[in-house]
Amino acid sequence: MKKEEIEQLVNEGKMLPLMEEFYTIQGEGFHKGTAAYFIRIGGCDVGCHWCDVKESWDAEKHPPTATEQIVENATKYSDTIVITGGEPLTWDMTELTTQLKAKGAQLHIETSGAYELTGVWDWICLSPKKLKFPTQKAYDKAHELKVIVFNKHDLKFAEEQAAKVNGECILYLQPEWSVREKIIPLIVDYVMKNPKWKVSLQTHKYLNIP
Repeated sequence: MKKEEIEQLVNEGKMLPLMEEFYTIQGEGFHKGTAAYFIRIGGCDVGCHWCDVKESWDAEKHPPTATEQIVENATKYSDTIVITGGEPLTWDMTELTTQLKAKGAQLHIETSGAYELTGVWDWICLSPKKLKFPTQKAYDKAHELKVIVFNKHDLKFAEEQAAKVNGECILYLQPEWSVREKIIPLIVDYVMKNPKWKVSLQTHKYLNIP
């Protein structure tokens, strides 16, 4: 297949730059502890300096894979499927979610919300970043808001973001892993004083699983 044809299929969401896919336990947020199949899509230009999957940023490093193949792989393992990245909304998620929904999957997305919200989702985890704010639709549709806390100034950012989401959205503060020993006491104290927030930990890292 010619490069131009592949690019067209990627733009249509019929192929996607697949970085990795794996069956594991959801480690973060509302669904922590749940068995789920993760599909990590390459491509992201949001550029968080503390990102723990920077290898996902360059979509060209990850092979364009037929959406049908991704769906076939995912549905062998679990009804709960998490689309993550990178920033998955860099690409049109309509085709992927339509095919997965046809197989009866429950679909979750982890996104910064910086791009148009495409696809059909049962659960939207919105994790906004300072370099590119979410779209209004992402704020409106988010089921959970997960703000990564690297320093105390991120708590102010968290409150600014919480003011923009819908009233049913669950609010989480999550320590950035590399500074967790310093940040966890800060978050614990903040949540106790501001109980509308909950603590999210990357429990999969404590469990030593993907």
